[in-house]
Amino acid sequence: MRRRTFLGTAAVSAGVALAGCIGDEDGNPNTVLGEPDREVDVDAEALAYPAYGQELPTVSLPAPLHGEEVATTEYVGEGETLVTFVFTRCPGPCPGLTAVLAHVQSTASEESYADEVALMPMSFDPEHDTDERIREFSELNGADPDADNWLFLRPETPQRAQEVVHGTFGVGFEEVPGEDGGHDGHDQAEQGEPLDPGEHDDTTFVHTNLLLLVNRDGYVERTYTPQPPRPDEVLDDLEAVRDRY
Repeated sequence: MRRRTFLGTAAVSAGVALAGCIGDEDGNPNTVLGEPDREVDVDAEALAYPAYGQELPTVSLPAPLHGEEVATTEYVGEGETLVTFVFTRCPGPCPGLTAVLAHVQSTASEESYADEVALMPMSFDPEHDTDERIREFSELNGADPDADNWLFLRPETPQRAQEVVHGTFGVGFEEVPGEDGGHDGHDQAEQGEPLDPGEHDDTTFVHTNLLLLVNRDGYVERTYTPQPPRPDEVLDDLEAVRDRY
């Protein structure tokens, strides 16, 4: 049983108590970090995905490596959450996005705050992302897939993936012939290790690259897009957020 099962009630109470005690210098009462330069002139409401200062959508999906259903907001009131959207056949940015989360996981373990950060890669290719491939893909990119905080989510069906990944989170993806490549123009991983697509190499996906950093009150602090961010950039932002709680 995970630690948050024991601490859930107390953690939620603590989160409620902390709400309103944070706020950046620009006046956003829900965030710690200031508004990022790349979104200063963009209305967050106009963006398809959850942007700076907006609440993380609540969706419950299976976490097959843990054998249970997990809510995207499971750590709200308890710790920070990082969410990204991937598929294990991806030759491009998905390994890099996963490697960033794995780096955060490793650092959190070394610095004894693993119970206070959730790493949530979310598949949009449930037909091909089997339990075995999810495990192998996670390990290949440096993650401990058995750790309580590694919550690799997988929608039950392609239709559910469309509803959640595209409909709820605003992350576009489209299946295309494998030789066409895609991934917003990037067909090789800049960081991380691609997993052999095996017998399913006849198609791939063109998709939006997005990683969300969410504070423990459930609000987005940073959206990293369109390229996978540097691990040190994410860690710096995460530590700045953690320091204010």
